[in-house]
Amino acid sequence: MSTPPKPIALPVTAVTCLEDRAHIERTAVLDLEAGVQRLRLGPVSALAVDRTLHAELTAEHSATVLDVRIVRTWTPRGPLPSADDDSPLRLRTQALEEERAALGRRCDRLRARLDLLGRLAADLLREIGEGVGYGEPERPRWSQELDRVDAERDTHGEELRAVEARLVVVEAELGDTKRAMSLAEEEPAELVGHVELTVETAAAGPVALRLSHLTPCALWRPAYRAVLDGDSLTLETEAMVWQRTGEDWSDVSLTLSTARSALATDPPRLDEDRLALQDRSAAERRTVDVELREEEIGTLGPVPVLGLPGVDDGGETRVLRPPAPVSVPGDGRAHRVPLTAFTTAARSEYACSPELSPLVTQVVRCDNASGHVLLAGPVDLVRDSGFSGRGTLEFTAVGAPVELAFGSRDDYGVVRETEESRDTAGITQRTVVTRTVRLHLSRFSAPGERGDRLVTLRERIPVSEVSAVEVRLHKDACSPPPDGVDAEGIARWDVALPPGGRRTVTLVYELTASSKVTGL
Repeated sequence: MSTPPKPIALPVTAVTCLEDRAHIERTAVLDLEAGVQRLRLGPVSALAVDRTLHAELTAEHSATVLDVRIVRTWTPRGPLPSADDDSPLRLRTQALEEERAALGRRCDRLRARLDLLGRLAADLLREIGEGVGYGEPERPRWSQELDRVDAERDTHGEELRAVEARLVVVEAELGDTKRAMSLAEEEPAELVGHVELTVETAAAGPVALRLSHLTPCALWRPAYRAVLDGDSLTLETEAMVWQRTGEDWSDVSLTLSTARSALATDPPRLDEDRLALQDRSAAERRTVDVELREEEIGTLGPVPVLGLPGVDDGGETRVLRPPAPVSVPGDGRAHRVPLTAFTTAARSEYACSPELSPLVTQVVRCDNASGHVLLAGPVDLVRDSGFSGRGTLEFTAVGAPVELAFGSRDDYGVVRETEESRDTAGITQRTVVTRTVRLHLSRFSAPGERGDRLVTLRERIPVSEVSAVEVRLHKDACSPPPDGVDAEGIARWDVALPPGGRRTVTLVYELTASSKVTGL
């Protein structure tokens, strides 16, 4: 059974891009004859995974796929360009090759001439010997002939040495030119794959073919662009797609998925966790050991990943699709693919947490109205002055609040001061630790600036988890009292600052511990 030498085109029509690979779908309509025949389709990417190759036929009559496989071959180098399209390197190479051939022919002629002159000198010396033997010397003629032969031998010998020296220079330059041309112009042989499909049909006619396979060297990551315009925020969702599969994706139906087909499906192994009871000693019953620790407030969503993250989907496979067909060249570069965009009302505030940073940052909040979850990824921040920086968007469910920081404000300054005093109260021997935090807030305004600006200050108060330690806020000593304290111990002040204004906020709280407590 013969295979047609000319392959049938099998273009890419749909791509499902996963976290580290792509699922490629190709479709074509084949005009088949009745019986069994073998077809050559392609070319296709040589990186296609053979074990994932799958072919389906759809026809009005019976059609069966008997065998499908990928055959890879090295394509030869392309033909040389025409003389009109020759590059300077090729023209120089041709000139050097012509000069080398001419010098070679000149060397051959000079060597033949010198050989002939050598035989002529030998015949002349033999004639001189014979003439002397017969007693018929011809000294003037012999001397003239010997001088003429020696002069020609010297002349042609010098010319041969010059030609050989020039030939060495030309060969060295020709070698350098060819190496430069091979590095700059000649393309190496390429590994190309073709699909060999063996089918059996009951009757002749058109048959629709659908072929799919996995291909590595393709991935995608989410990216965003946030544009702040007054009280409205426009959030554009995009996908950064990279692929170097060896072929271009032209006007394909692209699907972006967070499925991880490479991960094992086995459940995690369960290890034993044994708990043992032990009686406390008398010293342990008399004391309560406590310590201060930093605790990050947890939120819904996946755990952040340091370095280059994967696609965080919150434990559930997410699927995104662009609204129109897209084209992604196989050059290995990042290409932006627009997905969705929405505009919504935004709430903006100038916030500062002096314990973490002395900078006042503009924080913008809105609700996720995109209709799909927002995966964690970088976001380009744009406001009135143009591009203002790049931030990070956390995993956000549909309708959940989105929080973006649009950079710090240089016209604010915050200084934080802390004081601590320790005392023992009376007969109970309770330890009282009083802490005072002062926040000095300043606004540096340009001449002619009008209007107050609201700045939100946040300072944390320790939260006790044991009854032996109590934390109490002294509202009377605070100046001014906090506008609110949440369950996590975060105190908040909304401070209005006029142009060039200054304010000082004072927070006072105390930790009271019984005599049994140690570690404070």
